[in-house]
Amino acid sequence: MGIGSKLSILMKKKGTNANEVAQKADIPPQTIYSLIRRDAKKVDIDSLIKIARVLGVNAEYFSDDYEPQTIAAHHDDYQFTEEELDEIEEFKRYVLSKRKK
Repeated sequence: MGIGSKLSILMKKKGTNANEVAQKADIPPQTIYSLIRRDAKKVDIDSLIKIARVLGVNAEYFSDDYEPQTIAAHHDDYQFTEEELDEIEEFKRYVLSKRKK
């Protein structure tokens, strides 16, 4: 899968479009449209970094070798009140609710 395909999927996931990303990244919209249309495998690194920052990923996300890392949050070492534990559970439900179904 090329950079353009990954970019297109990520923009849909983030609920944005090429014009918004281009404006926030301070690059021409045509650059993004061209990446998507050609499904580019190579791109100017400065543009890629700007796009990645706008979309909240690192530039490596667009690499064919990219494998996301799972980060676990544990709270076993801390003494939380029952109210704090409820709040933590509520936050976990909130984060999970933002996933695309």
